[in-house]
Amino acid sequence: MRIVGGKYRGRVLAAFKGKEVRPTSDRAKEALFNILAPEISGANVLDLFCGTGGIGLEALSRGADLVVFNDVSKDSLAILRKNLSLLRADAKVYNLDYRELLDSIDITFDVIYIDPPYKSGCGEDALRRIAARGLLNTGGVAVLESDKPFEGEIENLVRYDERRYGIAHLTFFTPD
Repeated sequence: MRIVGGKYRGRVLAAFKGKEVRPTSDRAKEALFNILAPEISGANVLDLFCGTGGIGLEALSRGADLVVFNDVSKDSLAILRKNLSLLRADAKVYNLDYRELLDSIDITFDVIYIDPPYKSGCGEDALRRIAARGLLNTGGVAVLESDKPFEGEIENLVRYDERRYGIAHLTFFTPD
């Protein structure tokens, strides 16, 4: 895992070994940040199912003001903290179930990245909670990564784009 752009570009990050973890590919990450470029500088970013933090760390590298990381895996967060230390970067890190975080957080975001385990079904529920609580700022972007095209509709969010990179489908939403 590495940073593909910004002030930490090219930095190699600590990552899990093995097949049980599925970090977003460098190709998908670079394409994502090319799309999000205008929204990242100075932004509040939530990396909801962050794993070891590849997306949020990329956002920090590209000038985000605040990145909030959340994951239920203490092992993943230990690697994330190691990477934050390696980069000498600051962020908020939570070890909560996504529902608990979304139901209690008092920050609104310009970018929210949602990358739950592919077969979990948590992505749609997370989007509904984000919309219901108004956690996405006007003009903000929520991105759902999944293994198949997203077919649902989310009240108060408009789907405006979808991209595929290998097995990863990225679906983009903004408040309506």
